[in-house]
Amino acid sequence: MICDWHGAILLVNCDSERTYWKKPDTEQDYISNVSDLKDMSAMVLRTRGPAKLPQGYKLTLHISQGDAESVRVFRSRSADNKKNAMSDEVLSEEVPYFGGEAEMKFYVEGLRFPDKGFDGLITINLSLLEPISEGLPETPIFTDKVVFKVAPWIMTPNTLNPVEVFVCSTEDNYQFLKGMRNLVDKSGYKLKICYKYENRGDRWMQDEVEFGYIDSPHHRFPVVLDSPRDGRLQDFPYNELLGPDFGYVTRVAQRKDVSSLDSFGNLEVSPPVTVRGKHYPLGRIIIGVAFPTATKGRNMTKVVQDFLWAQKVQEPIALFSDWLIVGHVDEFMTFVPAPDRKGFRLLLASPDAAYKLFRGLQNEGHGEAKLFDGLEDEQQLTLNELLDDDSLQTENNYVQSCIDWNRDVLKRELGLDEGDIIDLPILFKLEEDEGNQYRAVAYYPDMVNMIVLGKNLGIPKPFGPKVNGRCALEAEMCSLLEGLGLSCTFIDDFASYHKLLGEVHCGSNVRREPFDFKWWNLEM
Repeated sequence: MICDWHGAILLVNCDSERTYWKKPDTEQDYISNVSDLKDMSAMVLRTRGPAKLPQGYKLTLHISQGDAESVRVFRSRSADNKKNAMSDEVLSEEVPYFGGEAEMKFYVEGLRFPDKGFDGLITINLSLLEPISEGLPETPIFTDKVVFKVAPWIMTPNTLNPVEVFVCSTEDNYQFLKGMRNLVDKSGYKLKICYKYENRGDRWMQDEVEFGYIDSPHHRFPVVLDSPRDGRLQDFPYNELLGPDFGYVTRVAQRKDVSSLDSFGNLEVSPPVTVRGKHYPLGRIIIGVAFPTATKGRNMTKVVQDFLWAQKVQEPIALFSDWLIVGHVDEFMTFVPAPDRKGFRLLLASPDAAYKLFRGLQNEGHGEAKLFDGLEDEQQLTLNELLDDDSLQTENNYVQSCIDWNRDVLKRELGLDEGDIIDLPILFKLEEDEGNQYRAVAYYPDMVNMIVLGKNLGIPKPFGPKVNGRCALEAEMCSLLEGLGLSCTFIDDFASYHKLLGEVHCGSNVRREPFDFKWWNLEM
């Protein structure tokens, strides 16, 4: 299919037709299976002319040295014989001329995604060469060309329907797994568990991978982006996900450049938005970085940022997340579907909302209600004690200012109004990190760090103060969200995730259906 602004569409052939001793098909210079052809774009050369060319004249296909790093061209000789016609080692090949009206079929394979220094455009040329004299090279007297655009890697927001949910099984997360199983079963989706022999004790499924997809008019398949964090889950995406019609891509950074901000809890995407008249039908990527004026802040590594920006169809937004010890945007924000307004709500953690709720409860005579009630190894705290802690209030004033800065960025860059945002009652505390910097962690389970499965939400169980036998934080969450047609399920992740500085979203991942909207219809 030829598109107005970029020509024909080309997929990166990053899946693997092999299921054992596998590697991405881009790493082999031959076609191992006829099924591999659907990952490629067909290119047909049609000729109409005399019975034969004059003596010494010939047709030649050719590509530039720069484009040769990004594409391979195979020539079809028979149904089961596909010859590698052009690659980084063969920049041109003579094309047989059959005379009269004829056509020849080629298959074009993308080798790499758009990235810094590569805009995804590839040109394949066909030239008619004329002989000058013996011993001199032929010269082109006519050249035609076709331009291919490499399909971008596309992320999927929470508003798209899930396909399957991924979690890890560890020695201590039985309670979490039980809650996740019940939620996924109730929601009607598939649950895939990565067991101990595979995860080697690494439970942070969200941080290791981000699911996306690539699309063309002739074919589409999911592609997992593997983060440079390379924890003990590092082999999971390659060994367990890569396969036929399931692609794999990664970006390798120097080890010294990798920080917690390179985990993919720090990589999200908004639902579709319109901002100052510009439509983003595939949403916008959201990452967390250091505050612009910081001199010692942590940032998402450059190779990952370059990759995300180069995809172009989901123009990224950078938020300030370095104020958190872990430093991930999913610690203070998420999106949920909604039946009105823009089709979604932005949920933001809000210490101000938490203090408003707790002071209201105190004024109603519930000051002796205890946080962490029912947790054997956790020191319980009354609302009165919490509200008397001036130091904690000061810390949360700082946290609120950080979230407010991000709130303004999100409103501006996503075209949001206050009515599109819901503030969730969540407190934080400051702790000293490994670099002797004071950064924030959630004071109790961070309810914004939830999993969104259609209208069903899996929310960290907060263990808030009980009022009339019910957790006041759970009641407030239900009050804020159930009016949108959402169902709240609270999952106990306290010991196995919260105490390790993560929550439900950090410990899970969701592969979702692709957008109905086709990226090649974007005006860019």
